[in-house]
Amino acid sequence: MSTDEPVILAIRVRGTVSVRPQIEDTLDKLKLVRLHHAVVLKLTPSLRGMVDKAKDYITWGEIDEETATLLLAKRGRLPGNERLTDAYVKKHSKYSSIKAFAKALVAGKASIKDVEGLKPVFRLTPPSGGFRGKRYLPVQAGGITGYRGNAINDLAKKMI
Repeated sequence: MSTDEPVILAIRVRGTVSVRPQIEDTLDKLKLVRLHHAVVLKLTPSLRGMVDKAKDYITWGEIDEETATLLLAKRGRLPGNERLTDAYVKKHSKYSSIKAFAKALVAGKASIKDVEGLKPVFRLTPPSGGFRGKRYLPVQAGGITGYRGNAINDLAKKMI
């Protein structure tokens, strides 16, 4: 994989009712099955097509190191719904801590699969203070769906 592929955080912001089967299948493949689920993805050309196809149901943008660390520490889950800890990361991967793993993840040098047992989906809460916009419009038109760039970090912090 080339290093010019950005690492993004994708969050599902619309529910499961009245979703076309093709879009629902795409969301299932992205592991965004339920409302407020989030995944960290390396945006390869094939994943870019899937994200574009589901753009009316998700919001995404480039994740920064601080948000990745917070996401892994607070919402990272292991089998049995156990929380992710520095000790677990050190024992089950080549990284010494959650922060070191988050740094490699954002740089594109690591993936969620590098920590054995870490679930790929992060279950978030609704954003404190609510979404700032209409649910069915893209971000550029004053809504909440679609590409939002670095502003995804602010939304993610409200949802963690």
